Amino acid sequence: MSRMLGSSAIAAIIGLLLLPAGAVFAGSQAAAITTAAQKNFTEYLDLLSLPNVAAEPSDIERNVAFLEKSFQKRSFKTHRLDNPAGRPMLLAELSSAKASVPTILFYAHFDGQPIVKEQWAQQDPFTPVVKQRNAQGAWQEVPRERLTAKPLDPELRVFARSASDDKAPIVMLLTAIDVLQAQRKTPVINVKVLLDSEEEMGSPSLGETVKANRELFNADALIVLDGPVHGSGKPTLVFGNRGITQATLTVFGPTAPLHSGHFGNYVPNPALRLATLLASMKDDDGRVLVEGYYDGINLTDADRRILKATGDDEAALLKRAGIARAERVGATYQEALQYPSLNVRGMASASVGAKAANIVPSEAIAEIDIRTTPETDGRRLFELLKRHIEKQGYHLVDAAPTTEERASYDKLAKFELGSVEAAARVPMDAPVGRWAMTALKSSTAQTPKTDPVRIRMMGGTVPTDVLVDALGLPFLLVPTVNADNNQHTFDENMRMGNFVTGTETVYSLLVTKYQR
Repeated sequence: MSRMLGSSAIAAIIGLLLLPAGAVFAGSQAAAITTAAQKNFTEYLDLLSLPNVAAEPSDIERNVAFLEKSFQKRSFKTHRLDNPAGRPMLLAELSSAKASVPTILFYAHFDGQPIVKEQWAQQDPFTPVVKQRNAQGAWQEVPRERLTAKPLDPELRVFARSASDDKAPIVMLLTAIDVLQAQRKTPVINVKVLLDSEEEMGSPSLGETVKANRELFNADALIVLDGPVHGSGKPTLVFGNRGITQATLTVFGPTAPLHSGHFGNYVPNPALRLATLLASMKDDDGRVLVEGYYDGINLTDADRRILKATGDDEAALLKRAGIARAERVGATYQEALQYPSLNVRGMASASVGAKAANIVPSEAIAEIDIRTTPETDGRRLFELLKRHIEKQGYHLVDAAPTTEERASYDKLAKFELGSVEAAARVPMDAPVGRWAMTALKSSTAQTPKTDPVRIRMMGGTVPTDVLVDALGLPFLLVPTVNADNNQHTFDENMRMGNFVTGTETVYSLLVTKYQR
């Protein structure tokens, strides 16, 4: 060396050498996570390129094979969990597990909602594209190479089915593991990951899959990586989720479609009758008129303070939805989510557009979903709706009406119960919540440091009821994706800034001790 080091310099070097592995790295942790995320964007795009509609078992098989390799590459031991439907799930456990350390089971899903290609502003929803807003505010496609440019533009978005719901959180978890391994560190918790292949269809085989492999699922708490962060963009903790009950309502008209000129004003139109029947279920303020529908919901002053503390921008919510006035079920957005909903998710009768014919249709169908709460059982609400339909003068049948039934009853309908998933919620002072609060407060995602947003119950549904019943675990939902991600519809997208902050959130969970 050209000159001797001073005593202060030597002391500094010795101090650095004595720090735990990775500590020197901590000052540039956010940059390290961004670099790791950019390195993994290719893997993320490759995963999005795999069609994943659960109705196609061969597509699910290809996703499982891809994810097996991704987790094995990070020293996870993987277990393929087969089910009778041919849609295997995947359980992965990090090989560095220690018996003395608590185990956290992370849940995510890799199946996606069905698609209608024509609705998307790209050639194929399974060919991901990168976009940014132009000067006019419209989305414009840009080269994929922009994702790896330095510095990363946080406003870039990837558009594809499951870009946000729910493949992004899976790759965020993998990226957080990559950062730890680059720092020569291991999580301070044991890590298990369950990847569901049927979430978007109600996880029909999840319960049996867990029971058949019970020992693999031993854990101390469950973290669900699904859902959007709060509209403010702050790290978010969610302490419950609504359930969902699905039903199909069919109103019958003539035996076969009839000429609207010859039979209009004579044969009742089932589409109009269906519309009238549905309208009888809710008032102009959106409140359900079915007797007993809201029984059991009693929000306390303390509950309302918790809901108010979420800090929603109601004006921004109205603007984002493109509506002038919200329904009046609750006084605020968060309060509205504490009540069961009644939604018409689809209607059909004959045809529209160029295929429309001048007929009185033979039937009209409405697909209904009911978002439930822990206080309101979905099957009970279905029975209340059934009773309401009968009070409107309808005779309910279990199949297409017979000739005798058609001759005996003026109003005929069929009301069928579909899948039922229960709501679930944990107290906001539960230990799992306190642990996650500690973790997210230390997250580099927050500048300046602020408390995460705490949400009592989110509006969407995930299969927490099945996992909690099967495993008896305390749970928490930790959403990571942007609030305006268009999940379940066309042009689903993932904001790259949220990909980075979501990875930071997961990283913070992995390095925060959990007290049993």
